[in-house]
Amino acid sequence: MLFGDEPTGALDSTTSREVLSMLRSMVDGGQTVIMVTHDPVAASYADRVLFLADGRVQDELYSPAAEQVAARMTKLAAVPC
Repeated sequence: MLFGDEPTGALDSTTSREVLSMLRSMVDGGQTVIMVTHDPVAASYADRVLFLADGRVQDELYSPAAEQVAARMTKLAAVPC
């Protein structure tokens, strides 16, 4: 199991795509990867995306596009505490 906390956070766009492609290849090869990110593009490489707010799972998407992740993040951020 590989854990990645914002694995592309400080990378340029080319290197980010390379890292995300490498992680995707690992998953396709049977490796489990758990990634924390605020980047909808990075999240779109995942099979499953969980959305957390205040320490609780609020929603999930399967094989989402970056636009779906961004839209869901926007709705989650708009909910008053």
